[in-house]
Amino acid sequence: MDISYKVTSKVLFCRLNCLSFIYAPIFKNYTEMLKIEHLGIAIKELDSSIPLFEQLLNTPCYKTETVASEGVNTAFFQTGEAKIELLEATNDLSPIAKFIGKKGPGIHHIAFEVENIEAEMKRLAALGFELLNEKPKDGADNKLVCFLHPKTTNGVLIELCQEKNNHI
Repeated sequence: MDISYKVTSKVLFCRLNCLSFIYAPIFKNYTEMLKIEHLGIAIKELDSSIPLFEQLLNTPCYKTETVASEGVNTAFFQTGEAKIELLEATNDLSPIAKFIGKKGPGIHHIAFEVENIEAEMKRLAALGFELLNEKPKDGADNKLVCFLHPKTTNGVLIELCQEKNNHI
C-alpha cells in the first residue's frame, strides 16, 4: 500500500493509494527523529575489529561496554555528529550471534536520536510500525532504546534512542 504523510498545522493528512485522504490529529507530544545517532555493525570479535575501525575512521574507540540484557559487547567511535557502534555477541543466543549466523558480519541497524522516546513509540505504533519492545529499555552509551521490527521498515532494523538524562 502506498502511504504518504504531510504534517500541516498540527494535523496529519495521510494519503492512501493516491485516492483518498484520512484525517488524524497529531499526538500531543509529537516529536521527530532528530538525527542518525549511530550505525550498529555486527562483528565477530572486538579485539580485531577495534584496531581496524580505528585505522579506517582515523579516530580512537572512545568507549567499550557490555549490555548483558542483550548479550552484546559494544565499542563506540565518534564520526562527526554520528557514531559507529561495533556489536560483538557474548553468547550464542544473543540477537547479534543470530544475525551473524544468518547474514554474516555487517550493518545491523540504524539508530535515530529522538527527543521523547515514549511519544515517538506511540506515534510509530499508531502508524502501524511494529515495536520490538513495549517500553524503552536500557541500551549502551547511556541511552534508552526501542527497536522497530524490520518487516515493517523495508528490512531495516531501526533503533530509537534517547539520552537517559533527557528522559522525562
